[in-house]
Amino acid sequence: MKLSLKLDEVIILLVGCLLMGISINMFLNPHNIAPGGLTGVSIIINTLTGIPIWLINICFDIPLFLFAFRILGKKDATKTFFGIIFLTLSLKLTENLSYVHVTDDVLLSAISGGIILGLALGLIFRINGSTGGTDLIALLAKKFFPNLSIPTLMGFADGCVVILSGIVSRELEIALYSALSLYIIVKVSDIMVEGINTSSSFTIISDKYEEIGNSISDELQRGATILNGRGLYSGNEKNVLLVVVSKKQVVALRKLVKRIDPNAFIIISDIFEVLGEGFKEI
Repeated sequence: MKLSLKLDEVIILLVGCLLMGISINMFLNPHNIAPGGLTGVSIIINTLTGIPIWLINICFDIPLFLFAFRILGKKDATKTFFGIIFLTLSLKLTENLSYVHVTDDVLLSAISGGIILGLALGLIFRINGSTGGTDLIALLAKKFFPNLSIPTLMGFADGCVVILSGIVSRELEIALYSALSLYIIVKVSDIMVEGINTSSSFTIISDKYEEIGNSISDELQRGATILNGRGLYSGNEKNVLLVVVSKKQVVALRKLVKRIDPNAFIIISDIFEVLGEGFKEI
């Protein structure tokens, strides 16, 4: 396996894995919170046996990696290999944080641990990295269940871990805290990877479309696209303006349209991502 990681990718992997170690050992493990993944399984086994989390983690991850090696591309395999090693080292280095008294509030620990772990995974996912775990399990399971998507398989695996955490601890609350933490992890990592919606799309239907379009160009310095449409009921031809603006321009555009044509029909939609001139580079 050719080791072809860039320096910035190595640094991001290191930081992400270190944050994961801090989250698991400082906030989640002390309260037996297992928010899915193999780290969650490691926490459960640690609760039952006392075996160090880092040792359990690598004992699971290395065999999984070897099984999934052919499925992964060379670059992804390299990142996954380093991710597994870095996470194992981070779990070992931060092991003593389990004895650091931060809070006795389980809810606060679940939230704090979820946020930090979500940030860590977001960083790692941004470089298409991996630390092993349920994503490798999902890749392998996909071979046996081809009709199910990888996110669905990962969600199923994580759900099983959350339920198991409640069974092992014999406390329903622990399972609920684990589920809450898992939810936070998913949301925070999604924001890290996809970003927060910063743009909106306006679909404007107006007889004064040309005047509105010119004002948008002059006042907001944004372009607009004219689409040809036809009313289903009336059968009349309509020209429709499609405009994309930043969030801070949403109110200004609404006022602009209202000023020119109070009877205009407007549809405003949040946009997942905008690429191109005036926005983020492709």
